[in-house]
Amino acid sequence: MASKLSWPLSSRWTIQCPKCHGEILRKRTFISTGSSRAIAAPPVNLTQNSPSNPQNARVVPASPSYFTGRPDSTDNYLNLLALLRRYQTLPTVAPAQAPRVAWRTVTQYRLLVGEPIRASKYHKVVEVLQRLNRIHPAVMPAPLKEAMEIYKRDIDPYAVTKRPNIIDADGRAYGVGRRKSSSAKVYLVQGEGEVLVNGKSINSAFGRIHDRESALWALKATGRMDKYNVWALVSGGGSTGQAEAITLGAAKALMVFEPALKPALRRAGCVTRDPRRVERKKPGHVKARKMPAWVKR
Repeated sequence: MASKLSWPLSSRWTIQCPKCHGEILRKRTFISTGSSRAIAAPPVNLTQNSPSNPQNARVVPASPSYFTGRPDSTDNYLNLLALLRRYQTLPTVAPAQAPRVAWRTVTQYRLLVGEPIRASKYHKVVEVLQRLNRIHPAVMPAPLKEAMEIYKRDIDPYAVTKRPNIIDADGRAYGVGRRKSSSAKVYLVQGEGEVLVNGKSINSAFGRIHDRESALWALKATGRMDKYNVWALVSGGGSTGQAEAITLGAAKALMVFEPALKPALRRAGCVTRDPRRVERKKPGHVKARKMPAWVKR
């Protein structure tokens, strides 16, 4: 008669068949929660201010932005975004009615934070500041005013006015024009219609007739070809960009002599700068937008 098997307490819940032999049983040891012998490390005391062993302590950054490379500027931008989310429901005023503020320039902000922040990144900061500045002054919170104060310059914004262009002691008017990557400094003086570009005649500077006519379009559209002499210094870009840069600079200088010609110059398209530039080439494209011909096989 088979004797009754007595299984160890630690193995009772692991054996599926009570008729198995004892030598094939796998012994498993279960530990109660009250046992402290199997704990790998002592429990962490979160209320303890200083570690028991200072050698095992590690330096923790004060802000997660430490890993961005520009922690101060990143924290400032995130703080402004948090303020915008918090106060975005407050009433606002129109942009023209918002208080005039002189914000710091990119160079001044770099000196303030001590980091080489890009101009494009700082422009995003200024956009958030302009949105916060549109909050109605009657309901603007004090924390918001304090946060915006560090970005303001210590000048009177209403005292900053654009310096008007005048005719100098030599009777010259000055204008600057830009087109694409070209820039032109144009001096205009009353004369007989002579034109010099970088010390050369306009025929030597521009071989194409279209470029020569484009450079003098401001004078031709107003009928002042034989009343002013033009001295232009151009740099950068190609012939088309340089010619159209001279057009804008000559129009600005002409408006110094005769401000009443501004409507006529505007109708001729000589007052506003043309912002168009060559579109960049994209990867996988033949040119800026042209795609390769599709081949079935």
